[in-house]
Amino acid sequence: MCDCPFGLPPSLFRQAMRTIRTIPRTTRRRLTAAFSFVTAAGEVSAFEVPPSCSLKDALSADSLADSIRKSEWSYLDPILPSLTPPLISSILVHLQRFPNFIPPFLQHLGRDRLDLQSLSIAVTQLAAEPAFLLLKQSLASGFFAASPRKVFEALSAAHGRCLPSGPQHVFDLLLRAYAESSNPEAALECFYLMKDADILPKIESCNSILSAFLKKNQTEKAWVLYAEMFRLRISSTIITYNIMINVLCKEGKLKKAEAFVEFMEDSGVKPSVVTYNTLIHGYCSRAKVQTGLEVLDGMRVKGIKPDAYTYGTLISGLCKEGRLEDASVMLKEMEDKGLEAKAVNYNALIDGYCNKGKLDVAFFYRDEMVRNGIKPTICTYNLLIHALFMEGRSNEANVLIKDMEEKGLAPDVITYNILINGYSKDGDIKKAFELFEEMSRKGISPTRATYTSLIYVLCRRNRVAEADRMFRDLVKNEGFLPDLVMYNAMIGGHCIDGKVERGFELLKEMERRKIHPDDVTYNSLMRGLCLLGKVEEARRLLGDMNRKGVKPDLVSYNTLISGYSRKGEMKDALLVRTEMLQMGFNPTILTYNALIQGLCKNGEGDQAEELMKEMVSKGLKPDDSTYFSLIEGLSNNIEHGNGQYKSIKSTWLSNEA
Repeated sequence: MCDCPFGLPPSLFRQAMRTIRTIPRTTRRRLTAAFSFVTAAGEVSAFEVPPSCSLKDALSADSLADSIRKSEWSYLDPILPSLTPPLISSILVHLQRFPNFIPPFLQHLGRDRLDLQSLSIAVTQLAAEPAFLLLKQSLASGFFAASPRKVFEALSAAHGRCLPSGPQHVFDLLLRAYAESSNPEAALECFYLMKDADILPKIESCNSILSAFLKKNQTEKAWVLYAEMFRLRISSTIITYNIMINVLCKEGKLKKAEAFVEFMEDSGVKPSVVTYNTLIHGYCSRAKVQTGLEVLDGMRVKGIKPDAYTYGTLISGLCKEGRLEDASVMLKEMEDKGLEAKAVNYNALIDGYCNKGKLDVAFFYRDEMVRNGIKPTICTYNLLIHALFMEGRSNEANVLIKDMEEKGLAPDVITYNILINGYSKDGDIKKAFELFEEMSRKGISPTRATYTSLIYVLCRRNRVAEADRMFRDLVKNEGFLPDLVMYNAMIGGHCIDGKVERGFELLKEMERRKIHPDDVTYNSLMRGLCLLGKVEEARRLLGDMNRKGVKPDLVSYNTLISGYSRKGEMKDALLVRTEMLQMGFNPTILTYNALIQGLCKNGEGDQAEELMKEMVSKGLKPDDSTYFSLIEGLSNNIEHGNGQYKSIKSTWLSNEA
């Protein structure tokens, strides 16, 4: 094996050394540095100088470009890591007349080896789509920290160096690349730079920026660009109009969106099915399905046929408004017109019927989609499994899970959350944590909803200390930001456990995190205070709710009434009942039971009996708790108590008849 550097024969090596000595010292140092990686890596024998090059010009841009054109990658690959950005730029310039060789060169070189200058030269040399892809990938990766202005100027300089034609197409590519990299602000800056250079962007580039602003919900900036386009007389296309109609719909300006359709027609552009679909979606997303149906009629009058998206949007909207029969008719009409329904359309109906508690109809649509050759999705199963758990039919839910797995569908994080939540509400802590461990084994990351369910079941099983540890660990180590639901679970658990102080600490923590408490939060704290006999403090908390804009509900008033009744403070309990009626809340069986129990304990059986009659007259059926309270309260007068019991029982029975 040859011991000469670079794997050269001795005679060729001596000739090479004589050539090197004729090279100026500074150039020789650069050449030596460029080759030093070979010996350092111990790859001396792998390096070959192509027969077409002398050692002196082996690293010149021209010779390297020539080797690229000859695809001499066995020679080039070891050299590429040592190429400097200026040399890369020179090579790209030398490949100007051979742009087809630039993509393989960049592939071997690696995109991360490019600096702004070499990237700009490559973009100007490539065909439109490869150039756009290179720009988009480089910008999206965040590799270039340069400002949009610097990128714009570099492209301008590269274009002037390489191409004689105008640079509009290169700048249009830059606008598109920024827009599709979710940076429409940079694209807008480049738009103004083009305008300052008296270069008019193409409408396609403008549309991509408008679309990017729309996706980011930056509708004001979309209007700024549209106004500038209008001023520069950049002619809008149907895509432009559809985007701006969508912008108006997102802003909730639906009437203006319809007016914009008229403006579009006046400008000589005919609306398409996409135009009307955008309007219909806008109305349906704002719970105005009826108006969406009127738009459907209008598009039919104009001879525009609705497509699958039109029907799908209306089916979903009707289901969300609870108009399930109308949604079913819409689905049938869609299929009768030869439009292919998809799983998402059936899922909308299944979800609607599950929410109504009509699981038999929900399963009918599941079976119908199978008959029509549409495979149920994981979403289909999740909807049905959740509904079964809500009705306490966990065994049937488990059968459905097995069926799902047999069909090749693996449970996802939503499935596990449904199961963990279902078993948590059933109080089955063992099963809930088994599923949590199974989820982790399968590499499915738990979500906030997962942990909220586990915290809930721990609190429900009086394992509040464990729930608190899990909560603290989540915030400190896992980086989870608790939400309102998780805080409510924690506050509720501590209050039931008698640790109301900890509940108030969590309330303060919520407020520090800018999480606004709701009626559930306050009701838990009020209940905790009432259980400790601190009913007046709970009453003050009701005042805090009102001051902070949180409306008390039935639970709030029933909690206070129960608290006062347990303490025998019936005057206050009845005052809360009066306030409750003034707020428009009708007393429930819980309200009456609490009042009757308190009155009976205070020996006010006659008033308790009157409340009982009032309760029956309002169609509320007394339960065992009602009767036990009355009998217990009247036990001092057995004969009178039994007489009242028979009287009340007969009143209830006659009312039932």
